[in-house]
Amino acid sequence: MLSLLVGEKGHVTGIDMTEAQLEVARKHTDYHMKEFGYKKPNVSFVQGYIEALTEAGLEKNAFDIIISNCVVNLSPDKKQVLAEAYSVLKDGGELYFSDIYSNGRLTEEIKNHKVLWGECLGGALWWKDLLQLAEEVGFSQPRLVTASIPTVDDKELQDVLGDFKFVSATYRLFKVPKGNNRTCQVMYNGGITGAEDVFHFDCQYTFKTNQVVEVDGEAACILTHSRFAEDFTFQPPGGSCKPCCDKSKADIVDPFELALRLTSKGLSPATGGCCSAKSADCCK
Repeated sequence: MLSLLVGEKGHVTGIDMTEAQLEVARKHTDYHMKEFGYKKPNVSFVQGYIEALTEAGLEKNAFDIIISNCVVNLSPDKKQVLAEAYSVLKDGGELYFSDIYSNGRLTEEIKNHKVLWGECLGGALWWKDLLQLAEEVGFSQPRLVTASIPTVDDKELQDVLGDFKFVSATYRLFKVPKGNNRTCQVMYNGGITGAEDVFHFDCQYTFKTNQVVEVDGEAACILTHSRFAEDFTFQPPGGSCKPCCDKSKADIVDPFELALRLTSKGLSPATGGCCSAKSADCCK
C-alpha cells in the first residue's frame, strides 16, 4: 500500500526484528513492483528494532513519515522508540501510529504477565505518559486521530487486569518548531490524493475543500512546517497568523472519551490502522 502511495520516485523502508517476517516481505517485492508498473522496486527491508533505528542503518533526518501499527507497546522503552523516530525524521516529518493505551500506569504484575504482554496489554502505556514523553523527545503535542475500545473476553486475564481499562488509539506526532504558536485561518486546497473533497486531519479538525477553518496554534504550526503546507492556503497569505484569545494551544482529548463518543454515535473509527481486535491479538 505504501509502495503504491509514494509512487516510483518515492521510497519505503520496512523494518522488523524477525527475519521470518522480512523473508515473507522480500518474497513479494518483485510481484508488487510489476503489479504497480515500476521499473525497479521502491521498497527495501532491514532487520532491526524500533528502539534502535539508526543502529539498523536508517539515516538521521531522512524520512518524511514513519507509520507503525500496534507494536510500540511491545517495546519496554517507549521513550527510546520516540527518540529514535524523531532522530530519523526530517524537519516537518511525522510519526503516525496506532497503539494500545491504558487509563493509568500498570502494575508490575500486569507488566510481567507474559500472556498479557503478548496480547499487547501488559506493555500498554498510560495515554497521559505518551503526551509527556513526546514533549521530552521534542515532538509536537500528539494529535489524536481516532480511538476505539478493545475487549478482553478471557475472564482469567480480566481478573488480573482488575479495574484497568484499555483503548486503541491513533496519534500523529510531528517534528516541527516550538513556541510562538498562534491561531490561524486556513483553507484546504483539495490536493491530497484520496482526500480531494475532505481531509480528516485528526479528531478535532476535518477540512473541506475551499472552506476556511480557524485552527489552534499547534495545528497551524504543523500545517505550516510539514508536508501539508502546500495543500493549504493560510489567512492572511504567507502564514502570518494573527494572535487570538483562547485557542493558541490544542485541547487535549482523552482517547477513552473519544472512543465512547464515537460508539454512542454509532460511528466507526474515521481512519484505518487502529488496533481493535478482541484481546488486542492483532499484535501477534
